[in-house]
Amino acid sequence: MIAQVAARMMAEEGISDFAYAKKKAGRQLGAGENSTLPSNAEVEAALKLHNALFLGETQQANLLELRKKSLFTMQLLEKFNPYLTGAVLDGTAGLLAETHIHLFTDSAKDVEMFLHNQQIPFETGEKSYRVAQDTKRDKKGDHRKTVPKLTLETDSGLIHLSIFMVDDIRVANRRPTDENPLERLDINGLIALLK
Repeated sequence: MIAQVAARMMAEEGISDFAYAKKKAGRQLGAGENSTLPSNAEVEAALKLHNALFLGETQQANLLELRKKSLFTMQLLEKFNPYLTGAVLDGTAGLLAETHIHLFTDSAKDVEMFLHNQQIPFETGEKSYRVAQDTKRDKKGDHRKTVPKLTLETDSGLIHLSIFMVDDIRVANRRPTDENPLERLDINGLIALLK
């Protein structure tokens, strides 16, 4: 039940954080603080089922629109080596889904200056990722990397730009649902996907 409620929240409310969705769903269903929550993979499976059952063609049309807007954003930011990732790429994006684009450049300030010059407002922050190799570890033993993040607010939802160093393109980030590498697609790959 918690996986189903968390999936509904992710699909309909635009929540992209698995841990937050599971905790919120658990509280709604009266699960105690020490209750066992479903895995991210279980929530992802419930999300795919929810999208198929309740959103159907609406979800597919929304996904296509999000991918087209992602392509536009990536083409605008082409000199920063953009890659689409997350729910918009893997097809689990709900109606209010956030778009995640990774940029690979040696200067986050260059990205900020570019957006300023284009008169595109953004908010700054940070994002932590599980990675295959890094010298820093969190208390669970996972390798973590924190990178600058810029958030753009658009008419179709939020676009998060995570900024990695150029050499980080060789390091595989991990999916939040399992230990597999996070899929990412460059501009040419996204054009091919849209065709």
